[in-house]
Formats: sequence, structure tokens, C-alpha cells
Amino acid sequence: MSMKSNTALSVAGTILLFIAGSLCQLDVCGQSPLNTKIIGGEDAVAGAWPWQVSIRVDFGVSSYHFCGGSLINKDWVLSAAHCFQTYKASNIVIYFGRLSQSGLNTHETKRSVSRFINHPNYNSSVFDNDIALVQLSSAVDFTNYVRPVCLAAAGSVFAGGTESWVTGFGTLQTGGQPADKLQEVMIPIVDNIDCNNAYKGSRITSNMICAGLLNVGGKSACQGDSGGPVVNKNGSRWIQSGIVSFGTKICDDPKYPNVFARVSRYQDWIKSYTGSNPPGFVQFNSDGFRSSLSPPLFSISLTFCIIPFTISIYLSS
Repeated sequence: MSMKSNTALSVAGTILLFIAGSLCQLDVCGQSPLNTKIIGGEDAVAGAWPWQVSIRVDFGVSSYHFCGGSLINKDWVLSAAHCFQTYKASNIVIYFGRLSQSGLNTHETKRSVSRFINHPNYNSSVFDNDIALVQLSSAVDFTNYVRPVCLAAAGSVFAGGTESWVTGFGTLQTGGQPADKLQEVMIPIVDNIDCNNAYKGSRITSNMICAGLLNVGGKSACQGDSGGPVVNKNGSRWIQSGIVSFGTKICDDPKYPNVFARVSRYQDWIKSYTGSNPPGFVQFNSDGFRSSLSPPLFSISLTFCIIPFTISIYLSS
């Protein structure tokens, strides 16, 4: 994630939360007991984002982080389909409770992968339906440092200006080195109409959700953040609204919002694989404003590193 700073007027919207279904996970999902503060664009603290995972490819003699993801129940991780176009499941290892990519992670655990499932309608040319499920080889135990996130239920509304947070181990600048410590950044939702206008076409579909500060730029996600979660808070509960998907070539380009897979569009598909232990789905509704017509919520923007008008993936090497 890029480390530039900008200042903008803050305007709060009213957020209404309704619990919907999946009671088996609602007693644990989206709760982060160790997250005592929210500061965008800097190192996260241990346990602040307990659903965040580091997905690494392991060839025995070498391994490296290539995508992020989120724990959604004891057996499954949610990520982006474009992350799983090259590697075999047998070469992938997922780390939970990881704060740093180097040194000792006291609260860390890891699992191998039994399979990954890309959405059947994933379109690699435009990144539509950029969502994947990853099944773990064995279940993880929940702790204060390893917990599932709640998922946005079907019909959830994330209006322009709604506060969102993105986390990941991506590079700190365009073409730079991956972050050693988990990064966090705070951004507002951008209305899909404004997002599509920014991309000058019909690229943004109803399966996508956008975020960032138009015409401001600033802190941003970069290569290696793909597949990671975009979350929104109400009370003490966090709900995942999006999955890091694509953006523009320069990580802090102020002209283009960030684009994510819209999680609420995939409730039935996710439940069809997670079976008797589905994630906790929460209906989220927020008031807001057309992002290009009113001041943005926060002083931080986020963009992804992909060539404008030519979508490419965010894998780190």
C-alpha cells in the first residue's frame, strides 16, 4: 500500500444494520476484540484484522506471498478468481494470524489447500465475477487473532461515501517491494455510476463495487493486495463488502477508483459450497451521496496497480 497523505472534508452517513440468516456464524463473525483503533495507511496491530490471510505459493526451496484473502468460516477462505489462474492447489499454503512476513508471528497458524473454486462465470478480460473459494485441508481454530469476517448479504446497499477499510501485504509503492507488516487503509465507497464514468465506458458491472477518493489520490493498495477484503463496520461487527480486484497502473492515480468484486452478489453461490456451516451473512444498508457531487468521507484514497483500460492481475513476484 502506498504511503502518501492527503486531507479532505469528512462527512458521515447513517448506517443501518440488519442481521440476516446464517446464525451458526453470527456469534463469532466480524468481531475483532483487539482492534482498538482505526488508522488508515499504516502498519496494522496484531489481531486487528483476524480474518486477513496471506496466500503463499510454496515450491519447497522457495515461497512467496501472491494474494490476500479472508477467513469466512473454519474451513473456507474467500479470495479473487484471478489469483488462481496459474498455481496448483498442492503448491498453496495459507497463513492465518500473520502480522509480519518476516520474523516470528507468535499467534500464527497455517493450512495447506485441498482445492480452490473459481466462479464459473469469471471473465478474465474484464474481471467480472472475480471471486474464488478456497477450501482448507483441515479446519482452523478461532482465537482473538484468527476469526471469520461477516459477509454482506444479498441486497445490501453501500452508498457513495460509506466508510470502508482495506487491508493487505501488497507493495508500498508502484513496482516496489511487498509490505513486511500488514497494512490498513481507510477509504469511502464510490457510486458505481461515478466509477463507470471515471473508467469512460461500461466496464463496471453490478457484480462490482468501487472505492477511493476521486480527483484526490493518496494512499493506495498495490500488487499483492488482490483477493483481500474490503470491510465496513457497524457497532462492533465488521462486514466484508468487496474483494480486491483491479484498478489502474499507478497505485495512487486519483482519476480512477478501485474496483472490487461485490460480495453481496454471491451469497447463494458461497452457501452452495460451504454446506452446513455457511458464513455469517449480514444485510448492510447505508445512506450516502453521489461521490462526484459531494465531498468525500475520508482523507485517504486507494487505487490498484493495473494499466488503464487494460486489466491485468495483481500478483506479486
